[in-house]
Amino acid sequence: MTELEQEVTRICEEHASGYDNGMAGFMKDLRYGGCVSGIIGALCYYSDTNKFHDDFESDIWDLLSENAEEQGMTIPEFIASLNGADNVGSIEQHKNLLAWFAFEETAFRLFDKDEED
Repeated sequence: MTELEQEVTRICEEHASGYDNGMAGFMKDLRYGGCVSGIIGALCYYSDTNKFHDDFESDIWDLLSENAEEQGMTIPEFIASLNGADNVGSIEQHKNLLAWFAFEETAFRLFDKDEED
């Protein structure tokens, strides 16, 4: 398990403990609103998302590369396709975009059973 996966697991399990239906309920809310909704309090501010990006940068770029390849795109093309990419105007916003992408993608891969049903 990567360091990114370990951190996402920790955060998801912490949040899921507050739901009556546990991880299923938390994942439903994360899928509905994404990180942009503020559901992950630790990833609301640029200072937090930029630190998350910097802490897990290597794992994030591996995830970007994997997703880009699956989509038949270059990494820049894939990043440009992300929801919110058209609003990026600074390095802080770029890191924020990638942090949210990495958190959501990792959480969905680890815990989202709706994808398999």
